[in-house]
Amino acid sequence: MDATSYGPGLLGFVVVAAIGLALFFLLKNMNKQMRKIQVPHDQHEDERRENGPKA
Repeated sequence: MDATSYGPGLLGFVVVAAIGLALFFLLKNMNKQMRKIQVPHDQHEDERRENGPKA
């Protein structure tokens, strides 16, 4: 192997794979947490929808 041919090698692959795996699990956990959020009911928004636009 000469001095001009080099690459990231196995260590680079392992680091990128670990970051990808961590990202996958973080996004999976974030989606789980987002599903748990209860959005408060807005009574004023319902009234606006029932009345419709004022023309």
